[in-house]
Amino acid sequence: MNINSKIYIAGHKGLVGSAIKRNLEAHGYTNIVGKSSEELDLTDQKAVYEYFAKEKPEYVFLAAAKVGGIMANNTYRADFIFSNLEIQNNVITAAYKYEVKKLLFLGSSCIYPKMAAQPIKEDSLLTGELEYTNEPYAIAKIAGIKLIESYNIQYGTKFLSVMPTNL
Repeated sequence: MNINSKIYIAGHKGLVGSAIKRNLEAHGYTNIVGKSSEELDLTDQKAVYEYFAKEKPEYVFLAAAKVGGIMANNTYRADFIFSNLEIQNNVITAAYKYEVKKLLFLGSSCIYPKMAAQPIKEDSLLTGELEYTNEPYAIAKIAGIKLIESYNIQYGTKFLSVMPTNL
């Protein structure tokens, strides 16, 4: 990225997205765009595509997600999997469709098996049962990883997935 690149941070008001924004600004990046969830519903494909068509970001940080604690994840299981799949699918596909140079997708360490050996190794993914209380959220994040992998293989995109170990 160069200092004038147009950068879209999905989730720029959340914990991770706001930290990314502060870091970029501290390094002199000024062409950063973002909309709050009240201004842009990332579960609305048409709205997301219109936003990308208008803003034409070169780089995207996908830090937006429906998040909650153990109780919320376990109580609203359908909401967590469905909303996160919609957000990811819409933003990742818009990034491809509108020729974003690079996208960084932020996942979660909950994608790893409940009983994974410690320290967790990357190749532990999909080798065991997930923690039941946040399984729908984890499955959505795994789907995002696989969507990015598939776009990279099929279309040659340069999208990345990273899994923060702890927030």
